[in-house]
Amino acid sequence: MNELKPYKFHRLLKSVIWGGDSLAEFKGIDSTQACVGESWEISGVEGIESVVSGGEDDGLTLTQLVERHKERLVGKEVYNRFGNHFPLLVKIIDAKQDLSLQVHPDDKLARERHNSNGKTEMWYVLDHKPGARILSGLSQASSPSDYEQRVKSGTILDIVASHESHQGDVFYLPSGRIHGIGAGNLIAEVQQTCDITYRVYDYDRRDANGNPRQLHVEQARDAINYEVANDYVLPNPGSKQGDVPLVKCDHFDVHRHIVDGVDTIDTNGSFLIVMCVKGTVIITDNNGVDTPMHRGETILVPACISRLHLDGNAMLLTATVWYTTPKHIQATKRRRTPSRRRSHLCS
Repeated sequence: MNELKPYKFHRLLKSVIWGGDSLAEFKGIDSTQACVGESWEISGVEGIESVVSGGEDDGLTLTQLVERHKERLVGKEVYNRFGNHFPLLVKIIDAKQDLSLQVHPDDKLARERHNSNGKTEMWYVLDHKPGARILSGLSQASSPSDYEQRVKSGTILDIVASHESHQGDVFYLPSGRIHGIGAGNLIAEVQQTCDITYRVYDYDRRDANGNPRQLHVEQARDAINYEVANDYVLPNPGSKQGDVPLVKCDHFDVHRHIVDGVDTIDTNGSFLIVMCVKGTVIITDNNGVDTPMHRGETILVPACISRLHLDGNAMLLTATVWYTTPKHIQATKRRRTPSRRRSHLCS
């Protein structure tokens, strides 16, 4: 049986009404495509799937890749739960204009309405322009009837929490949390594999044909969490070196790694998505295969690769899915006292 190697995929850029012109420069590519707002780095969304670039599996879609290699690619626990459905969607987003105010359904509502997973996501701010902001959550508690009245009167933004952007800010967006990316933000996004969005408010914009963009006010009514939470902005890791956990929940586990010289990452029996968001690095797997990466590149590391050796000067984001607790985390939990606060988890 052939050893699997880290995978790279063909670029998948999406032009949107609010898109900018920074993604090509960020990724170090030549592109004349206008208004590029999203680069879909890893996608198993039907009809918008990543396609393998190079190697023995060249030309396969991500779903076909999972079908071919199963647990060797994604890990036994992940494959047992998701089968051939790859569970994460990873993007880079360039917002030249404000994105719509929106919300996503949870798993239960999405299955009932769309036969789909729900959509919980997280954002890591890669860069921002002065004054850029992120909308996330409510600044005061609301209700379905209050929401409907505010949408009709054009005052819905009055109760949405607005946060100034800083490089390295981390936003956790469970399904049901109303949110929007403000103009001037460059964002890395990790989410469940789902492309369902309920648009609540869109600044009265019109599409390319001059028609008002579609809103989903009624659909969103049953999806919104109307309570105020205290975890809209998670701790900014700053310049801390090494491995820093960002968000761990039922749907994904995201870390940031700053590499200055050499380091290692263990995959712990699951696939690992690695995004290089700054600098350059050579990643060598435990089979001796070298994968050079530069800013704007993303790879998928198969679960059968147990360790990565890093050599370079770079900032990496990694994303995976856990369904068994690694031994070193189990040991840490046993040492905790009952009074110690737990780290942030999805509800």
